[in-house]
Amino acid sequence: MLTIDGVTVRLGGRAILERASATVPVGARVGLIGRNGAGKSTLMKALIGEIEPDDGEISKPTRAKIGYIAQEAPSGSMTPEEVVLASATERAALLEELETCTDMDRMGDVHERLLAIDAYSAPARAAKILNGLGFDEEMQQRPVDSFSGGWKMRIALGALLFSEPDILLLDEPSNHLDLEATLWLENFLKSYPATLVVISHERDLLNKVVDHILHLQGGQLTLYPGGYDAFEKQRAERAAQLAAAKASQDAQRARLQDYVARNSARASTAKQAQSRAKMLAKMQPIAALMEDPSLSFDFPDPAQLKSPMITLEHAAVGYGEAPPILKRLNFRIEADDRIALLGRNGNGKTTLARLLASQLSPAEGAVNAPGKLKVGYFTQYQVEELAGEETPLDLMTRAMEGQSPGAVRAQLGRFGFSGSRAQSKVEKLSGGERARLALALITRDAPHLLILDEPTNHLDVDAREALIQALNTYTGAVILISHDRHMVELTADRLVLVDGGTAREYDGSMDDYIDFILGRKPKGDRGNTASKSRGANAMVDIRSAQSALAKAEKAVERLTADVEKLDREILELSGGAGKGGAKMQSLLTARARAGDNLAEAEQVWMAAGTALEEIETV
Repeated sequence: MLTIDGVTVRLGGRAILERASATVPVGARVGLIGRNGAGKSTLMKALIGEIEPDDGEISKPTRAKIGYIAQEAPSGSMTPEEVVLASATERAALLEELETCTDMDRMGDVHERLLAIDAYSAPARAAKILNGLGFDEEMQQRPVDSFSGGWKMRIALGALLFSEPDILLLDEPSNHLDLEATLWLENFLKSYPATLVVISHERDLLNKVVDHILHLQGGQLTLYPGGYDAFEKQRAERAAQLAAAKASQDAQRARLQDYVARNSARASTAKQAQSRAKMLAKMQPIAALMEDPSLSFDFPDPAQLKSPMITLEHAAVGYGEAPPILKRLNFRIEADDRIALLGRNGNGKTTLARLLASQLSPAEGAVNAPGKLKVGYFTQYQVEELAGEETPLDLMTRAMEGQSPGAVRAQLGRFGFSGSRAQSKVEKLSGGERARLALALITRDAPHLLILDEPTNHLDVDAREALIQALNTYTGAVILISHDRHMVELTADRLVLVDGGTAREYDGSMDDYIDFILGRKPKGDRGNTASKSRGANAMVDIRSAQSALAKAEKAVERLTADVEKLDREILELSGGAGKGGAKMQSLLTARARAGDNLAEAEQVWMAAGTALEEIETV
């Protein structure tokens, strides 16, 4: 077992872990979760011995091999294949010994051991892992130094997985992966035969791979059985129990304080009052589960813009004099579209995003957009390049030059930077806070179109859910590139596959795409596009019907959310003593009106769906 017993770790005088304890059973698959900055990576470093606890003890199985990705990515002239194979240290040492060994008996022992550890199939296993992580045959033979930092971290991950440690520790392993590689990693980890502890904010991975959730909050550890959904349910139940216990204790405290105040001065009751005062002093306060009030995303709604917002006509795009990366681009972006770009890293998703953001000009064809179009484009580079010595207030004031201090503060407040938080130095912000600041900066002028390239890399699970809610209430258009399929499924109503040097509508669902990626669908089946079987006129009709259906669906979702919000407000008001009256009547009237609107929207939605089916069957 892996045992964490009363561990305290202090960094810079602050307790990151404080008497934290947990026991991880042998063979368990544990998802280590917690808010950004809670101390998850610090705990990982303590587990591998990189950080010595100030107090407490960490016990690991004797002679257990622990695997963890080093902070520095591999470099040099070795190939990815060579780096991965070298991670199997025993195999490498035995092969090296064979080159100089002259003792026939020893040579026999070495060959026998190589067979026992399946050393001769190692190149095939290494190639399979690298292929799963996105390296084709040519890439596997290139020097490591020819790759970017993100691809180097993939090589490091491949080497770690290949080494097959007894305890595998992974810190956000999907951060440098695309959706396809994330799906492969998920399936690899599901069958991993040893103990696994993984820091992840990927809801799907936490539901499908792990069997325990280790929650780090306030320096303390709590182990929950099951995946992330089970954890959320248990946490909600625990929060309700704590809230009830706190309410009961608060009521008891109020009664005791009232008794002491009324009876301390009277000789006949002074003794009893003194006794109750002692009870008050000994009473340990129950703290309800705290939520981060700064966890906020609120995109300003843009002015209305007529559809289509952008039209691509036989467009091609690339870099400089090199051949275009993408050709034959023909599609439209409506004013309220929610589009997810699918496809492996390197296929051109970011190139297409930059074309739509006007950072690249078409090499051929045309990209038509109104002059008033405002685009907010988010990339990881913006997060990394934020000036460390400046504050959010400094950066936003410069970005919103000429606007009032109140307007600047209001924009920062939309993303959780209110009060003193607006004046914290960027270098002191967590990765998630920097991502929120970058989103605040790119949306300062209420863009009509948001293009988000991997916006969740630095966000914890709760922050991702907040971002999903914000995107679903935002009235502009969204183009999303993300390996977080939970986010894609909840925000996108159109899928565009970037593959084979072009981009086209993907008619299937995310489940269909996942089946294709995992080999559960024929190679050629990528969601047959209508253009393969219908003429140009029919295609226009279908897209028009699809657009109408998507708009109707969004209206239903928006009105459903309004109804649910009103129901919650009515329930809360009805539960309060002495409340109601005019406010309750107003809520009931609004609820009735919202219900009627929802019913009408549902009828439009069903009619749009029927119309689309009729067109598709022609």
